[in-house]
Amino acid sequence: MDSEHLIARSKSTTPYLWRSFLILFLAFIVLLAAIFVGARFGLLLAVGLCFGIVLEGLGFGFAGPWRAMILRREASGALAQLLAIGLAAILALPLIHFNGGEIVGARGSIGWSMVLGAFCFGVAMQVVLGCGSGTLVNVGSGNPIALLALPFFSIGSFVGAYHVTWWSGLGALPVMVLAGWSGLFITLTLLIAVAAVFFFFARSGERFISKRYLLAAILIAVLASLNLIIAGQPWGVVYGLGLWAAKVVVSLGVDLSGSVFFSAPVNAERLQESILTDYTSLTNIGLILGAFFVGSWRVGGFSQKLPRLPLRAWFSTIIAGFIMGYAARLALGCNVGAYFSGISTGSLHGWMWFLAAFCGSYYGIKLRPFLGLEVRS
Repeated sequence: MDSEHLIARSKSTTPYLWRSFLILFLAFIVLLAAIFVGARFGLLLAVGLCFGIVLEGLGFGFAGPWRAMILRREASGALAQLLAIGLAAILALPLIHFNGGEIVGARGSIGWSMVLGAFCFGVAMQVVLGCGSGTLVNVGSGNPIALLALPFFSIGSFVGAYHVTWWSGLGALPVMVLAGWSGLFITLTLLIAVAAVFFFFARSGERFISKRYLLAAILIAVLASLNLIIAGQPWGVVYGLGLWAAKVVVSLGVDLSGSVFFSAPVNAERLQESILTDYTSLTNIGLILGAFFVGSWRVGGFSQKLPRLPLRAWFSTIIAGFIMGYAARLALGCNVGAYFSGISTGSLHGWMWFLAAFCGSYYGIKLRPFLGLEVRS
């Protein structure tokens, strides 16, 4: 009996020891980044970690709530997204307006390539059930679909960056921005109008934000604001993923000087420097580590089995991952960089991105059963 008691006691203390180790390990990584790269970079890695913890820990995201709204008319998650964007905008727009270029917003023009890219991204993200941030979070939590999709997302972003100049030649409007206090008023008014549409079409009983999503929306808005203040630029995802693929290509001896995108001074400099000096890469790494932290904290957090899917489903995941990366580059970002950060920092392209990607999501949801990714009802 004594030996059995000792074994049981040992098992009960194991999770606490593992969790303590996790906390110390992640704190050590942030400290190393701050010491060897710089305090600002360490802070951004910490912000990315918190993004991952919030998104995975509270089950919040972008692709999932749209799916819930389209399939089941559940508006809680979609409304929480709008709330998070509105809260972030309340701080972001005045900061950008009164800081004379030290803090910049997510700026983009509305054009044919942007709209097409956003639509295709919406389709592909529903195929893999994850947007840019969602794919990173799912990788951190050990999701097999995301683990397969991420490298092809990165490759697609790299190839899209290589082709983006040609696509931009199809035509686009000038960059249009809602700035200052009037811009904030218009942005909040538009967010309320979209929320009213979601509220109207939602099922009775599914029209309000749950407590879990309410907390997630507030925390995401706070973290996005910290990202803006620390980095001087909004939260983004896609640039970092394309940069990772570009660095691999360069390491293989490929010359990217023929690319208009990668030969631009800022991007050429990023290729020569460590990814730990790239703001977007840091928050991306943090997202993965934060989700891993949550999955490791939970007992049995990584116990999910490899899904039994037909071969065409795995092949579709590869294609969808590539399309997500390629389309996000054309669309000037994903749900984070274009939708969340675009709208919250006053760029009108964020609104067009939202409309096109939401429409694409509808068709992506319809496409999943034909690709063998779920049982057809």
